[in-house]
Amino acid sequence: MKATILVIEDNELNMILIRDLLELEGYRVIEAYDAERGLQIAREKKPDVILMDIQLPGMDGLTATRLIQKDPVLREIPIVALTAYAMEKDKKEAIAAGCIGFIAKPIDTRSFVNTVSKFILEHTH
Repeated sequence: MKATILVIEDNELNMILIRDLLELEGYRVIEAYDAERGLQIAREKKPDVILMDIQLPGMDGLTATRLIQKDPVLREIPIVALTAYAMEKDKKEAIAAGCIGFIAKPIDTRSFVNTVSKFILEHTH
């Protein structure tokens, strides 16, 4: 069985696209539409990796990432930022918050799964 990926994304169309691409490659996908629910699911399911939208309603993705990094149970889970703001400053903020990398939105459907797979290979044991 391939890795379990928690996707925290508030845009339903993005969620469907991401889920479909990952499930086609055999990944198990768990969905959350806001950071608060994402944190709850992360604690319950302990996914192998988290794809975290940065712009979320309520708590933003970077705040949620910082909370995960402080949690002794969750901090080993690698987090990849999903962001429409792929400026250098935003990349630095995502890495500073604890993300292992980021994927720009709109996602490139041709390279998305390979990029996610690379992050998983490099950051899970």
